[in-house]
Amino acid sequence: MSGVALHDLSIAEAGRRLRDGSLTSVRLTQALLDRINALDGALHSFIEVTADRALSDAERADRELAAGRDHGPMQGVPYALKDIYNTAGIRTTCHSKLLLDHVPAQDSVVAAKLAAAGGVLLGKLATHEFAIGGPSFDLPFPPARNPWNTDHVTGGSSSGSGAAVAARLVRTAMGSDTGGSIRGPAAYCGTVGLKPTYGLVSRRGVFPLSYTLDHCGPLSATVEDAAITTQVIAGHDPRDPASADRPAPDLCSGLEDGVAGLRIGLPRNLWRDAEGLAPETAAALDRLAEALARAGAVVEEITLPDYDLFNACGRVIMLSEAFTIHEKDIRERPQDYGALFLMRVAAGATLSAADYIQAQRLRRELSVAVNQVALRRCDLLLTACTLGPAPAFAEFPHDRAGPMHIQTLPFNVTGNPALSMPAGFSASGLPLSAQLVGRPFEEALLLRAGRAVEKITAEWGSPALPELGAVT
Repeated sequence: MSGVALHDLSIAEAGRRLRDGSLTSVRLTQALLDRINALDGALHSFIEVTADRALSDAERADRELAAGRDHGPMQGVPYALKDIYNTAGIRTTCHSKLLLDHVPAQDSVVAAKLAAAGGVLLGKLATHEFAIGGPSFDLPFPPARNPWNTDHVTGGSSSGSGAAVAARLVRTAMGSDTGGSIRGPAAYCGTVGLKPTYGLVSRRGVFPLSYTLDHCGPLSATVEDAAITTQVIAGHDPRDPASADRPAPDLCSGLEDGVAGLRIGLPRNLWRDAEGLAPETAAALDRLAEALARAGAVVEEITLPDYDLFNACGRVIMLSEAFTIHEKDIRERPQDYGALFLMRVAAGATLSAADYIQAQRLRRELSVAVNQVALRRCDLLLTACTLGPAPAFAEFPHDRAGPMHIQTLPFNVTGNPALSMPAGFSASGLPLSAQLVGRPFEEALLLRAGRAVEKITAEWGSPALPELGAVT
């Protein structure tokens, strides 16, 4: 263990060392602050580094551990927050000119839970504007860049979270997911991204994009890191009307139980003929399905409704709700938004109440197809996440959407837990991905399968992260 770099320590490993006295939180935190200072100039993953707060948090964690006050596995462990999570006394900008001077008086529920668990806040992370408009160069802060090749995007909208975790500036970071904004950056950056079941994690104090599609969850270096983080932040919040009144789940005890005997559905019809599907992605999904079968799972092809139905349903709901949230500012301050945000969200003004109601009716039918048909027969689904490696910034025009081919929105529509997992690398050295989907509130089983995938892909090997040079 002594030969492992501090930024490569898992949350559990760091916790063991913090408790046996071979490491202090102050030392771990300073090592990560130094790494951020050395590397983030090339990545732009942080909007604000809260160094003084981080060292104060770390000192408190060390004192309390020394005094026998142990708050659990995140105590003394650094984390970071997407900059749509309110933080008391620390500005929350949503990466937008509209909120440059916004300093909340209270923490979001997630921020409060991580602080109460003894975590160490390193700072606030880049996002696409209000979690939808990007990557953009007409905003107050530059877009985050992909650590595997800084000429390429991270995906969005949890862009800084993906970049920071991939570069091991932090082991775990909070993102949000309305149509894939946790899983997309996790996939493009080669990290683990968990969108929990709708209602498992409170969204109170997180700037909304779509009330009925938004989810909060982590992007993490490993499945175990994701499980520990989610364990801390999950739980009922009576002041979030979407919060599920359920006991906090145990997400860590069965991680090593494997997939033997599990039935895994493979809905190839979703991605087989999809625009933007890279042959390397299709091959990685087939290779992973075969490996899971060798590990004892029963893998069978199934059919889900066409992806275009999920996409149309989710887009109508998302844009209707997003325009409702931003209508006043779009009418009164349109010049203060970035061009991409306006292009996407203003389209919500053209949607009618009938459009929205029909989309919600379709949503019910699609949820039945996933949960009462596919996941009644199968324990889990294995499907595509991103359809290829991260595109280059050069492929993105400044005045319209660029080519991010991704199939995550179906499980925002249905609310199922979904996990983005690394699935090897392209010939160009960029990460490939796969997506696992579980039944509602069965995150423990989903993470258990994710851990099996993690072991399989570890045997495939991976290149070293490239040296990061300065990017302007």
